[in-house]
Amino acid sequence: MPAISPVTLALIVGNAAVFFLMQTLPDTMVPLFALWPFGPSVVAPMGAGMQFQPWQMITYAFMHGSLTHLLVNMFALYMFGGQLEGVWGRRRYFNFYLICIVSAAAVQLLVVNATGGNYPTVGASGAVFGLLLAYAMYFPNRTVMLIIPPIPMPAWLFVTLYGLLELYLGVTGSQAGVAHFAHLGGMLGGFLMIQHWRGRFPFRRRRR
Repeated sequence: MPAISPVTLALIVGNAAVFFLMQTLPDTMVPLFALWPFGPSVVAPMGAGMQFQPWQMITYAFMHGSLTHLLVNMFALYMFGGQLEGVWGRRRYFNFYLICIVSAAAVQLLVVNATGGNYPTVGASGAVFGLLLAYAMYFPNRTVMLIIPPIPMPAWLFVTLYGLLELYLGVTGSQAGVAHFAHLGGMLGGFLMIQHWRGRFPFRRRRR
């Protein structure tokens, strides 16, 4: 397996460290750092009043609800993020990751508040989906292998089908407990960031 690039390694270590803190201080971490809806305090199952705070737009993405949730996201970060870090460099890669986190949070907040939800969101999935989209845009013809079922396909097709599936699941609500619109928000933010760098629609090409 290839060596882990520096920013990708730092993100994986950071996510793992926060997950450990969540196991030891759940009553502190979730109220303060998970992404809660706008509006008045929400009474959560643990009985405390939870409320949106600006820093949650970033901190939620370093929290995970289970070990499986963490491992899946970190594996995808390793597989796709490291290659993009090699293309972009550390600073641009890190900025892209943060933009996807914030755009995923923004879309998730809009959807949750529009539907009257009162639940928190955690996980790096929005950023990971942004990286998936970027991978497909930069390496469209590279082969990606599905795990279940084990079907190889080009990256552009894999990401297109995955995005459509996320849209379907989000609109129908047929997979409860998963922030599908956060995933789509991460993809949207990633797409706009790349288009901005390239000077393409909906942005004007930079003059030289």
